[in-house]
Amino acid sequence: MIIVIGAGQAGLAVGRELRLAGHDVLVLEAHSRVGETWRRRWDSLHLFTSARLSSLPGLPLPGDGGRYPHKDEVAAYLETYATHFDLPIRLGTSVRQLRRAEDGTFEVVTDHRTFTAEGVVVATGPFQRPHIPALPLAPDIVAVHSAHYRNPGQLPDGPVLVAGGGNSGMQIAAELCADRQVTVALGTRKPVLPQRVLGRDLFAWLQVAGVVRAPVTSRLGRLVRRRDPLIGAGPEQLRRSGVRVVDRIVSVEGNRFRTAEGETVTPSAVIWATGYRPDYRWMRIPGALDGDVPLHIGGISPVPGLTYVGLPFQSSRGSALLGWVGEDAARVAQSYPSRGHAITVRP
Repeated sequence: MIIVIGAGQAGLAVGRELRLAGHDVLVLEAHSRVGETWRRRWDSLHLFTSARLSSLPGLPLPGDGGRYPHKDEVAAYLETYATHFDLPIRLGTSVRQLRRAEDGTFEVVTDHRTFTAEGVVVATGPFQRPHIPALPLAPDIVAVHSAHYRNPGQLPDGPVLVAGGGNSGMQIAAELCADRQVTVALGTRKPVLPQRVLGRDLFAWLQVAGVVRAPVTSRLGRLVRRRDPLIGAGPEQLRRSGVRVVDRIVSVEGNRFRTAEGETVTPSAVIWATGYRPDYRWMRIPGALDGDVPLHIGGISPVPGLTYVGLPFQSSRGSALLGWVGEDAARVAQSYPSRGHAITVRP
């Protein structure tokens, strides 16, 4: 049996591929529903890839292909995908430890029992441990990481500081500035690309140009990884909407935040759009990790039988995106010896 850890888009895609190759598969999911990670993101979130480019293999995302699906649509689609392909998923099952048995098999320790597997695919996704800077905040400042932000109603009245210049920070700032004073603190300045170019989705152009699938080991792939752009709203567009844009925050004194350039910000609330850090402390397999990150080439670990799907830039820019994760899933599934009796799934 091969165990897949995580029933997000990566886990579902690789689960289907493994079943097509005839493997006995079990997918373990910590949440009580498939797609729950999407449901828990902020209320107004939409994909920045069009529906036409946001499907997993074998089942198109329904509706107008030119629209940008809402996050709840994505969650519902993932549930439908799991049902459509009859994927064996055990919900509400958190993996606490992954270890190697003396006979070379894997032991997957969960809240309820320990599973034994010939192979393991880690598909836990890029959003693992929210990163919050270690800065002392005044007790009256409400601070929320973007992972836990839902809508403006959960914040007090008054000015808001959004710390972080990625896509999440830009989108949240654009939403908040409709009815309050917003400051965005940026660290690294990123290039900005429009969501649509000449009436077509940006990623359609990037796909044609070979950017999305460019191997991370290629010159283009390395450039994309180093200068991964913002999609849609950027600092200049936010400025035109009345948002104040400052440099990164370096210190806090009481309720006064100071930037690297010496400017001050005195918000009532802070949104930490400061990304995530990997969390593989539960993996107790010698040789699997380099510090805090997995050792792999294109998702294939040096530990026989251990693989990954859905890592950011696992093999290309598209590795963690709905419309392209299936390509990595297929390659990873092919790394396991064929069982020779493929399972037929509904088309």
